[in-house]
Amino acid sequence: AAPPTVRIVHAGLACNIEEERYSERVYTIREGETLELTCLVTGHPRPQIRWTKTAGSASDRFQDSSVFNETLRITNIQRHQGGRYYCKAENGLGSPAIKSIRVDVYYLDDPVVTVHQSIGEAKEQFYYERTVFLRCVANSNPPVRYSWRRGQEVLLQGSDKGVEIYEPFFTQGETKILKLKNLRPQDYANYSCIASVRNVCSIPDKMVSFRLSNKTASPSIKLLVDDPIVVNPGEAITLVCVTTGGEPAPSLTWVRSLGVLPDKTVLNGGTLTIPAIASEDAGTYSCIANNNVGNPAKKSTNIIVRALKKGRFWITPDPYHKDDNIQIGREVKISCQVEAVPSEELTFSWFKNGRPLRSSERMVITQTDPDVSPGTTNLDIIDLKFTDFGTYTCVASLKGGGISDISIDVNISSSTVPPNLTVPQEKSPLVAREGDTIELQCQVTGKPKPIILWSRADKEVAMPDGSMQSESYDGTLRVVNVSRDMTGMYRCQTSQYNGFNVKPREALVQLIVQYPPAVEPPFLEIRQGQGRGVTMSCRVLRAYPTRVLTYEWRLGGKLLRTGQFDVQDSTEYTVSSLARDTYGLYNCNIINEAGAGRCSFLVTGKAYAPEFYYDTYNPLWQNRPRVYSYSLQWTQMNPGAVDRILAYRLGIRQAGQQRWWEQEITVNGNIQRGELITYNLTELIKPEAYEVRLTPITRFGEGDSTIRVIKYSVSVTEFMFFTLLAGEFHCGFEDGNICLFTQDDTDNFDWTKQSTATRDTKYTPNTGPNADRTGSKEGFYMYIETSRPRLEGEKARLVSPVFSVAPKNPYGATNTAYCFSFYYHMYGQHIGSLNVYLRLKGQTAIENPLWSSSGNKGQHWNQARVNINPPTSFQLIFEGIRGPGIEGDIAIDDVSIVEGECMKSDQPANNLRSGAVGTLAHIRLIPLLILLSVLSHQR
Repeated sequence: AAPPTVRIVHAGLACNIEEERYSERVYTIREGETLELTCLVTGHPRPQIRWTKTAGSASDRFQDSSVFNETLRITNIQRHQGGRYYCKAENGLGSPAIKSIRVDVYYLDDPVVTVHQSIGEAKEQFYYERTVFLRCVANSNPPVRYSWRRGQEVLLQGSDKGVEIYEPFFTQGETKILKLKNLRPQDYANYSCIASVRNVCSIPDKMVSFRLSNKTASPSIKLLVDDPIVVNPGEAITLVCVTTGGEPAPSLTWVRSLGVLPDKTVLNGGTLTIPAIASEDAGTYSCIANNNVGNPAKKSTNIIVRALKKGRFWITPDPYHKDDNIQIGREVKISCQVEAVPSEELTFSWFKNGRPLRSSERMVITQTDPDVSPGTTNLDIIDLKFTDFGTYTCVASLKGGGISDISIDVNISSSTVPPNLTVPQEKSPLVAREGDTIELQCQVTGKPKPIILWSRADKEVAMPDGSMQSESYDGTLRVVNVSRDMTGMYRCQTSQYNGFNVKPREALVQLIVQYPPAVEPPFLEIRQGQGRGVTMSCRVLRAYPTRVLTYEWRLGGKLLRTGQFDVQDSTEYTVSSLARDTYGLYNCNIINEAGAGRCSFLVTGKAYAPEFYYDTYNPLWQNRPRVYSYSLQWTQMNPGAVDRILAYRLGIRQAGQQRWWEQEITVNGNIQRGELITYNLTELIKPEAYEVRLTPITRFGEGDSTIRVIKYSVSVTEFMFFTLLAGEFHCGFEDGNICLFTQDDTDNFDWTKQSTATRDTKYTPNTGPNADRTGSKEGFYMYIETSRPRLEGEKARLVSPVFSVAPKNPYGATNTAYCFSFYYHMYGQHIGSLNVYLRLKGQTAIENPLWSSSGNKGQHWNQARVNINPPTSFQLIFEGIRGPGIEGDIAIDDVSIVEGECMKSDQPANNLRSGAVGTLAHIRLIPLLILLSVLSHQR
């Protein structure tokens, strides 16, 4: 087991990577390319990976999600996706590991040239003064550099007394200004602005041209429509905008002050047409003319769409008496209200029993102040008489016509009485079950019957429809799919609309929602071996009604036990000794009037899944040209939780294939927690990848499986992460990237990768190895070729990748000892010297000598071992020096770094802890001709 470590490496189409810049890593990429970042982790169990991002702009939300895999890939990256990306790895051990990298997205937009008479706003008469400013602007990252041309002539500061080129302080270098002082005839010309970001990310320069003449002028326009425009819904409307001036010819665009233009809009140059206009199309529309000279010209008009809606009335009894009833001899007021657009076109007419009614001393018709109650008219009946009883009609209309009138009838008679509310006895409290459709009822009496408003009476929460108040015309509130949180008191209340404008009447209705018991756990898997006991417990969290709770335990369809709750809130069931027939799914049902809640327990003897170990150093090796081998390692999760693991079933298939080829790996003895098990896969075909499935087997049967993919070629990015937390590094120079060793640029010639099988037939005899360190003719090693034109004393230097040594305490670096070893071959009469140096991070100019040897050592490989105690990250440098002749080839192979001091020379170099050796077996995969064999099985 090991806590997580993490490093971010890059692929994709980066322009530049700065590993260290102000203590941060910066990844530069061109807009539109593909960003690919990989999070390399170590740690066991395998850490979970999560990518997150801080916003590069306020609008960027990283798609409102995180990415939960090792590789973050963004195709066609855009500028707003720049920012800092974080990779977080955690496996429950220690603190999560977090690394970040800043992504800079580079881009260059097309430049735009604008012409002004002053740096500020242009004056109406553009050439009232004789000085002109040409301003060039282009959005970019990194900041853009500008240059100007007049025709083919490059304009520079000081090259022409009539021209000034400068960057105003307030533009911070983003805008380049070309000032033409006291215009001369030669100033009327074609000007070009070239915007450049110095070819970073291969972004080419961009150019824009502008022709300045004595006719150059800012735009002017005219709208051939009225302002405002009042139309009826359904009509077609056309707005016409024409240019009245401007050189070059301005472009015309239409915009809407709030929102975008309606989808049905038809644009044709400066003409905008809206067919069948609707109320939602109303608003301010603006025509804008722009030719990059001076300021754009803008003209606007407001479109008003006529509308009448929401007709309502209310009756107000005599305010000078406390009685809410209408009585003969007293005053009564009838009010009528509508919503009208435009409000100034609204007119009202009053009728009594169908005959027009005019304002008089006893029948006073008024309109309320629009600021107090817009769209409202009142009819005051002074000293109500019996002959005044009848039907009064208020008619609202718009002067422009084209809109249907709204007519509201109000009956005034001896039966016109204020409202009253009552709740039927059987309707409160109302008991329902969760999920039902219910109706809350308030009976309203009176004439006319007002609109009823429903709201929650016991708490300030919204009604089921989401509003704070719900309207009802018949006093009934209907709720579909009622839920437990709707339990409580509801208030029904009269409104003034369509009724009396008096103190509201109200009543309360209680709603009780029954629901079945909520229990925990809803599901729990219990793993236990045969002969052992298990206890299952099911607990009630909440239920209504809480009385008369019963329970029953079942195994499959078999009833095991029933009972009833008294004061306790849980029930238990115990199996004292598990047998094959007592494994299965146990259900505990807890029941009340509304239904049942269920706890489910899956009791099984299945073994837990193994966990593959991903941090094996150099798990891949090869001993023949067309095949490779792989060291598969894993630990067993909770090995003692169930019966002893008897074997593992190993399945393997080539990636993309359907069929699994399987064999069993016998396990002898008990597996310990955290014990690392090794199984070698051989005869794997290069360069194919394979899926490997591992399943533990106990007396119960098969346990949970784990699958991973193994690949022939470890990616270059994985080799970049050499953190010595796990304690070792090995390199046999077998892969094309030679473990990311690099050639030193300061030497005279390079080291060469070679194998005996592939070396030149004209090689120099009597020097150099006949095989790699293991004796393989196909194996590779690194060597220096000392044939002509090499000269005595010339050097070849091979530099290792940077090895990161993590501190083991929070107070600074630790000087952990490491054993650095390698094999060297120095055979020939002209052998020079082989030196090894240690370079510490931050000390690039200082190389500490570690080891050195000179002269002929014979036709065999020798091993060198050196203890090192690096306090910080470091590199190793192999330096080969040519001797006096051509028989001086020097070779190295199998470089390793292992935590701990080197062993004594009389001990073997690699004393691995070994266990039982697996039985040798072969499986031929037909027709793929893939042979899977077991070289060894180590625990």
